[in-house]
Amino acid sequence: MEKIRTIITGSTGMVGEGVLYECLQNEAVEAVLVINRKPCGYSHPKLKEIIHADFFDFSPIEEQLTGYNACFFCLGVSSVGMDKEKYYQMTYVLTMHVAETLSKLNTNMTFCYVSGAGTNTSEQGGSNWSRVKGKTENDLMKLPFAQVFNFRPGFIKPIKGLKYAHSFYKYINWLFPIGRALFPNGFCTLQELALAMIHTLNHHNERKAVEGKDIIAMAKEEPTHN
Repeated sequence: MEKIRTIITGSTGMVGEGVLYECLQNEAVEAVLVINRKPCGYSHPKLKEIIHADFFDFSPIEEQLTGYNACFFCLGVSSVGMDKEKYYQMTYVLTMHVAETLSKLNTNMTFCYVSGAGTNTSEQGGSNWSRVKGKTENDLMKLPFAQVFNFRPGFIKPIKGLKYAHSFYKYINWLFPIGRALFPNGFCTLQELALAMIHTLNHHNERKAVEGKDIIAMAKEEPTHN
């Protein structure tokens, strides 16, 4: 597997922090760039951070975004309590702006998008969030990346000791082994999700949705070497 130089978004959230943490520990990853609105609070020899307020306009920082072969896009918002237009802007429009910019600058990039279980790629019927996520997945697949992986986790068990885990998880983590046994497609650990993203660089010319069972399987892959 080629050495990974990755851009991570959302590292001040639970999923992004977990992916960042695993990347910093993993020997296959040689460089990490995080783009945040506020500092993530991590320091590491292979970590660089850009503080940038406007994720709808990356033009001021474009020169700093070249030379990367992966993007682990972990930035997202909950649709709960948010009007449809705002959710569309923060989910579809923002994601596509970042992705279009990166695909223009890094044609050999693997783009990993954290979507969600139940995403509706028909873009018809169902809940608003599932249609917006589906449209986002569909249009990411059309961009000139080397690869696109749309990850669809359900319940994610956080990595113990990290800063940005949602507080309610400590009350419901006891459900994880039961859920995993009964519904393995809907339950994965954050470490598994991060490792699955890292291991996408084992693959070549793939564009696909990655469901819960696929996340678990990809996390177990052994690195291959070019």
